[in-house]
Amino acid sequence: MTKRQITVIMTIIFLPVLIGVLFFKNSAGEEGNIPFAPQQKKIGLVKIIDVIYSSEEYVRQLQELRKDKTIAGIILRVNSPGGGVAPSQEIYSEMMQCKNENKPVVVSMGSVAASGGYYIACPATKIFASPGTITGSIGVIFQFPHYYELLNKIGVKMTTIKSGEFKDVGNPNRDLTEKEKKYLQMLIDNTYEQFIRDVCAARNMKPEELRKMADGRIFTGEQAAAAGLIDTLGSYSDAISYLRLCCSLPEKTKMVEKRKQQDFLKEMLTEGIGRFVPFFNRPKIPPGCYFLLENF
Repeated sequence: MTKRQITVIMTIIFLPVLIGVLFFKNSAGEEGNIPFAPQQKKIGLVKIIDVIYSSEEYVRQLQELRKDKTIAGIILRVNSPGGGVAPSQEIYSEMMQCKNENKPVVVSMGSVAASGGYYIACPATKIFASPGTITGSIGVIFQFPHYYELLNKIGVKMTTIKSGEFKDVGNPNRDLTEKEKKYLQMLIDNTYEQFIRDVCAARNMKPEELRKMADGRIFTGEQAAAAGLIDTLGSYSDAISYLRLCCSLPEKTKMVEKRKQQDFLKEMLTEGIGRFVPFFNRPKIPPGCYFLLENF
């Protein structure tokens, strides 16, 4: 290989590198600024709508937004009468994690944010509600259907073999015994104390003050603001404006959701049929204790 050929090959190899170095240097300017502007900060959005039967999807969204360094803060839109105790507690824990890592989360309450819906909102940086929002309903509920009288009329009987006295507690084929009622009340009372403790920890309230309002009653947004259960009255837009101000973001800041993309055919079938048969896409209600406002 001749010297000329070697020179041509070396030029082909190193010329792009040299051009890149010169471009970078010129773009940096006199002050040596990096030519690539930092990525614009965004606002994360999580919507919790309807009864909270499971927490996995909501927790996943909150976790991704919390760990994403391009997300300056999160708006949590709550329009829920509450739901299962454990799912509500899991969402609450992730909200507390955001709080501990100084990732601002602002809650905007919709028509209803009661019981578990209120519980998950408590760790927020600030809670907004409309004057007519229904919230509160701090308490726990555990219900059992009883249809043994109907079965008796049609001649159906149930035989139960169990290993312990409380193994079939809540059996719909018979009434609860007084001992079972006391046992279940003890479980409910313990879960209720967890609700009180967590709200007080998140809202910096005294248990004795909260107990005066935590008898299951509901409040309007105006009443909740006066009682200190929420921070301020305001709309969804007000909550977004506050978060932008809190994070020093411009008015046109982009909002990002981390929802999973649903299967198109499944979504069309369930939503389409659900319009004509409303109960078609309702989830099966799992048994257990609920932070739930009934009849909403």
